[in-house]
Amino acid sequence: MVIYIGADHRGFNLKQKLIPWLQNEGHEVFDCGNDHLDPLDDAVDFAKLVTQNIQNDSQAYGLLLCGSGIDMAIAANRFKGIRCALGINPNHVKHGRGNDHINCLSMPAEYIDENIAHEMITTFINTYPKQDEKYLRRVAKLDS
Repeated sequence: MVIYIGADHRGFNLKQKLIPWLQNEGHEVFDCGNDHLDPLDDAVDFAKLVTQNIQNDSQAYGLLLCGSGIDMAIAANRFKGIRCALGINPNHVKHGRGNDHINCLSMPAEYIDENIAHEMITTFINTYPKQDEKYLRRVAKLDS
């Protein structure tokens, strides 16, 4: 699985822990920044890098981290073909991936720990989008 990951200063430390874990799980991980802890960086910049890569690779997944996860999700959803949701727990992520076909997961680094992040990411990767007509219709409307 190809995964693009990005974080601002509030998500930086968790991102640094997640990358080796994802690699150990067998995923090809591309770090879209930040590559150092910079308290003046902007989440939007990293959301843009991650989403642009997903737009060019429809099989790839995106992971975004900031303090609340909200800024990243807002920024990511400005890009065509991106369906990003803020995940707060594994069941929430399962719903987003299954029903809403999210291809990008934003996580609130200041409200979750590494174990919850692992659970949410595993759920995100292992949940297949439902193919019922109603879900496909909704996704098509989002992508039009």
